[in-house]
Amino acid sequence: MATLAADPDRRRRLLVELLARTGMRAGELGGIRDDAMYRVGDTWWLRIPIGKLHNDRNVPLHPLLVGLITDYQASRGPSTNGYLLEREDGQPFDRRTIHRYVAAVAKRAGIARVHPHQLRHTLATQCLNRGMSLEAIAALLGHRSPRMTLVYARISDTNVADQYFKATQAVEADTAEPDANHDVAGPPRRLLANGHCTRPLELDCRFQTICEGCGFYETNVEFVDILRRQRDDATTHADAARAQLYDQLVRVIDANPA
Repeated sequence: MATLAADPDRRRRLLVELLARTGMRAGELGGIRDDAMYRVGDTWWLRIPIGKLHNDRNVPLHPLLVGLITDYQASRGPSTNGYLLEREDGQPFDRRTIHRYVAAVAKRAGIARVHPHQLRHTLATQCLNRGMSLEAIAALLGHRSPRMTLVYARISDTNVADQYFKATQAVEADTAEPDANHDVAGPPRRLLANGHCTRPLELDCRFQTICEGCGFYETNVEFVDILRRQRDDATTHADAARAQLYDQLVRVIDANPA
């Protein structure tokens, strides 16, 4: 997507962005009419013509797509045959040409063997992993049943673990009997720079030191107090990697306070 954002070819960028941000099929993209974009209230929509399952549908448009479509139409001029995207000969894009456009962008990005349908798969997976319902994803992709959506969208292992521990904690909280002689312990709280992480101790996190361990991360004496607190908090929770990282940052600041 970063490579695509710098693509000077307006038509190629619009074509690939439409696939990636709407999840439409390559065969549907070729049939998009030039007047398919319309507005209802504050939301822009795109009318996708009858596809593989013979059902027209309307999908919401990301603001970026609205800008790309408007810009492309202005630079292109009137459509030859009434299609939004046309080949040099004025004919609508076919699947092979669309595949070639996607492959060209992927090659420049250093990614091999990217098929247009993978963009549809990726959008469905990302939406599902970020909380979008199967019913909504099915409507977006033009599926008749959420069962079909499961072919494209798989919940990530991390998301499964997160939801599992949240569910089990809720169940245990509902069924636990408080001990009159002891306070009921709350969830573990790891100290962060501007808050706390309540991730269960049993659940590993690959991102817990990603910022502070990055080569572009920079800190100074202004933040040394919170770094010391984070180091002590990590030690308390027996997070050796975090404790070592924060201790190294504190030592560097102490050695170079300016």
